[in-house]
Amino acid sequence: MATFRQLSLGTKAALAAGTVFVSMVASRSYLAGSLELRAWRWLFRLQLALFANSLMLIGSVYIWRSTVSNLSHSPAAESTCFQLWKVAVVVFLALAHSSFFTMLFLVAEEPYLFSLAAYSCLGAYIIMLFFLCTLSGVELAYQLLAWRRGKVTGSLDQTRKLAVRPALAVAVTAVLSVAGLLNAAQPPAVKTVQVPIHQLPPSMDGLKIVLLSDIHLGPTVGRTKMEMFVRMVNVLQPDVTVIVGDLCDSEASVLRTAVAPLGQLRSRLGTYFVTGNHEYYTSDVSNWFALLESLNVRPLHNENVKISAKGAPPRDGEADDWICLAGVDDIEADILRYYGHGMDLAKALGGCSPDHATVLLAHQPLAAKRALQSRPDINLILSGHTHAGQIFPLNVAAYLLNPFFAGLYQVAQTTFVYVSPGTAYYGIPMRLGSRAEITQLILQRAP
Repeated sequence: MATFRQLSLGTKAALAAGTVFVSMVASRSYLAGSLELRAWRWLFRLQLALFANSLMLIGSVYIWRSTVSNLSHSPAAESTCFQLWKVAVVVFLALAHSSFFTMLFLVAEEPYLFSLAAYSCLGAYIIMLFFLCTLSGVELAYQLLAWRRGKVTGSLDQTRKLAVRPALAVAVTAVLSVAGLLNAAQPPAVKTVQVPIHQLPPSMDGLKIVLLSDIHLGPTVGRTKMEMFVRMVNVLQPDVTVIVGDLCDSEASVLRTAVAPLGQLRSRLGTYFVTGNHEYYTSDVSNWFALLESLNVRPLHNENVKISAKGAPPRDGEADDWICLAGVDDIEADILRYYGHGMDLAKALGGCSPDHATVLLAHQPLAAKRALQSRPDINLILSGHTHAGQIFPLNVAAYLLNPFFAGLYQVAQTTFVYVSPGTAYYGIPMRLGSRAEITQLILQRAP
């Protein structure tokens, strides 16, 4: 016990994060089958919030030391302005930490103001932490270089030297946060992409597929935005509309009224949906499937449909005037051991032969890569998940961790992958270095 007390606060936070992670694994293995489903959902999401907050404590300690503790011995530390500054930093960090708990308590038809404020602070927290670390690294590099050259560093007094770094980080954070908030508040851009498809029937040349992804109905995205997305899609008059996962961040019963506008979507040949990882975080996939079907949105649960230009599924013996639209469950269903779910490509593509054009819906680009390794004859895979990073510096991590980042990729002569940057955003109502998008894919017959 005495040894634990001697540990730094950052080390204690890291130990807490590890403990929560172990508890998540243990509860998933030993409690999932014994707890009532609603209780299990609540426990799992609470553990996720605690795990995120444990990791954030490490960064919060660093921010506090950089912006408050290092200045507490200066002559200005007793001033009223400095005391107000301390209060502002405490409120800022408290709001950032509370953001993950809004998933449990503050999800409704429209976002609560508190949720928007909390997630905005979380976005600013990420930006500030990055720039504080960057500035510290630059300062250390400069001092090391000066030491190797035998020079004396800096003529600024110690107080000014301690104040410059946090002041610069706060200023940059404020500017980028405002820019990110304004960018995310805009309607998604409508992007038109033409994709050449081999084996595309002549009658389906010019088929229009509208792609939505990563709407994340929850604490900061509600019914008003969903209505806007539906209006924008209907203006495009799609033949097919597809939603490639991460539609929601809470249970179907909580978001029933928020998702209701989907029932107004007008797609001549149907609207289809596949799960993303966040659907499994809600632990409510079966209820979401039922709700979406009531809104005329068909989930593709490791299955496919044959789509013809006439609008009716082709019958046995009829001309091969159709394409195969398939969908797989998100790969994290396997990691979470979600009963009855998991990516099953063979099942999803049952009946989809290389002689027919095949379009596959798979939420994560990693799933798209795995699918092409097994079935390189797939013509087009539609994915999301990356958000194109959503905010800086997460863009860099998203780029490095995914085989496809955002936009159209030609994997082979007859194979393409398109990754949507997302139609809304996850939690943080900001976008830096990316723009929300509704994608209009025009399939063109290739020779």
